[in-house]
Amino acid sequence: MAKNNKTNGEQSYTEKDIQVLKGLEHVRKRPAMYIGDVSTRGLHHLVYEVVDNSIDEALAGFCDKIILSINKDGSITVEDNGRGIPTGPHPTEKVSTLQVVMTQLNAGGKFNRDTYKVSGGLHGVGVSVVNALSEFLEVEVYRDGKIFYQKYKKGVPDKPVKETGKVKQKTGTRTTFLPDGEIFKNRVFKFETLEDRLRELAYLNKDLQIIIKDERTDKTEEFKFKGGLIDFVKYLDEGEKVLSAKPIYISGEKENIQVEIAFQYNDSYSDDILTFVNNINTIEGGTHLEGFKAALTRTLNNYGLKNGIIKSEKLNLTGDDFREGLTCVVSTKVPEPQFEGQTKTKLGNSEVKGIIQSITSEQLNEFLEENPSIAKRIIEKCVRAAEAREAARHARELARRKNALEISGLPGKLSDCSITDPSMCELYLVEGDSAGGSAKQGRDRRFQAILPLKGKILNVEKARRNKIYENDEIRTMVTAIGTGLGDTDDFDITKARYDKIIVMCDADVDGSHIRTLLLTFFYRHMKPIIDTGRLYIAQPPLFKIKKGKTEMYAFDDDDLNEKLKSLKVDRKAVVHESSESTGGGEGGSRVAISRFKGLGEMNPEQLWATTMNPETRTILQVTNENALAADKLFKILMGEEVEPRRKFIEDNAKYANIDA
Repeated sequence: MAKNNKTNGEQSYTEKDIQVLKGLEHVRKRPAMYIGDVSTRGLHHLVYEVVDNSIDEALAGFCDKIILSINKDGSITVEDNGRGIPTGPHPTEKVSTLQVVMTQLNAGGKFNRDTYKVSGGLHGVGVSVVNALSEFLEVEVYRDGKIFYQKYKKGVPDKPVKETGKVKQKTGTRTTFLPDGEIFKNRVFKFETLEDRLRELAYLNKDLQIIIKDERTDKTEEFKFKGGLIDFVKYLDEGEKVLSAKPIYISGEKENIQVEIAFQYNDSYSDDILTFVNNINTIEGGTHLEGFKAALTRTLNNYGLKNGIIKSEKLNLTGDDFREGLTCVVSTKVPEPQFEGQTKTKLGNSEVKGIIQSITSEQLNEFLEENPSIAKRIIEKCVRAAEAREAARHARELARRKNALEISGLPGKLSDCSITDPSMCELYLVEGDSAGGSAKQGRDRRFQAILPLKGKILNVEKARRNKIYENDEIRTMVTAIGTGLGDTDDFDITKARYDKIIVMCDADVDGSHIRTLLLTFFYRHMKPIIDTGRLYIAQPPLFKIKKGKTEMYAFDDDDLNEKLKSLKVDRKAVVHESSESTGGGEGGSRVAISRFKGLGEMNPEQLWATTMNPETRTILQVTNENALAADKLFKILMGEEVEPRRKFIEDNAKYANIDA
């Protein structure tokens, strides 16, 4: 029988306990339901919701210019030259339609196909949610030769919509909002994050002019691309050696579904396919991607066999072979998209697959027949990819046989943990045997495993799969993790032996290089490890500060200055920080500062206290929020071409920390 226990509140449950959240109250109560989270990702999502309304006007053919400003007070202004939100009385709500749009969920033109044939918003809740989560929001509408204005505080109208002036020909909507500090702990917008998304939208919407201004720094960028997706693919392939001077372009429309595809081959060993539905980045793919892949494989294979480029008796090419070195953007406009998957970014409309497959096959076959020299180069590269795949398969077989000879099947230099439940275990990938030794002694053996890595691993951005399989350090890592490689049929994320994989390298230039090589490997060949949130970067300290019996650690120069300030020590008085340095503390006590040159200099106790103890350590989770920016950066930093890398170094030299 249940006990009469009131420790968690009153036991009575009556009519008065039923809470009705009116208007936008529910949005403020549960913001993550509408924007994903209230971190920096959710903060920037607010901007995208407002911009999406302007993009919908552009898709409908009524807007060709959008201006986004980050204002000095931290607020955002988005202005377009579309038709302007209607301001007259709403037929059923009996207040201004502008107020209805700004204050009611599921109110807008996106649900009426006569207003917008396609729209970019996933749920049609956009601007009202932004209003609810803003300290203030002001909207100005230019329509019917008049200017209309209304201000809101936390989603509630300050006053009714009013007419504030007249205009001759100007039309559009101007929205300014400041996110609410009660909802968002961090309200600082990143110019680069917004810039990347707006550039992407400009590529996807040919001839649309998008301007972004940062009033805090007077920085301005302007995007307008006449080539649309063709320019997008060229941008993605900057710094790559391409097989054709111009990307292949395919477009068409069937059953009110518009299809636009641009792609190009380069001499790299990985593919880069971006897919969009109504300007939404479908990172999980879907039926549009399936249709394109099927058409590409079948059309290239048929052409290669017919023209004797592929020798059928020697080699069977797979879809992966036909996509090696492919850079592609697939964009489709679907009137009633059905999204599925964990993040609702996977297209589920079954009819789209056949439509894209048909349009792609027809136009690609036509291109191949008209451009036989380009066709031959592409298919010869696909054949080389198949040969490398076969070599990689043999390398895998050798690796499996070698592992079978070992009693445990695990690498000999892996110091494993005693707990066998993967959800409780973590693997440290440690730079060097010396640091590996300290980590083995300092760890908690129950749940922490240590795998020392010898030197710098292979740069996978420049290597074929067979070379990757032949690399000892990579093979050791893959075996220890237990999943297999992420770009093969053998991969199985459920076989991961650890919940966290933590990269632990020195805080110097060499350590940064090794860390980048490892991140490149995981991004290119074990991406599901990143997508499932298992990859982390350890943050070892650079400095140890000792005052009397008190010891503390600093992770960088800024952190050191803060720690010294807390001890009331003037850093200018501290001279030789490379070894033991002393400065005067308050009351004449001595403060000693030492700089760690590497993880190997730290004893096991220090390593545990600063970098491995879950209670005190700092580890950074590696995420894939902006796949486009990440992919481009890996190509620049780790690819074959020197010039883009030199430009990146020159542009970012002012941010570098030089070890001397």
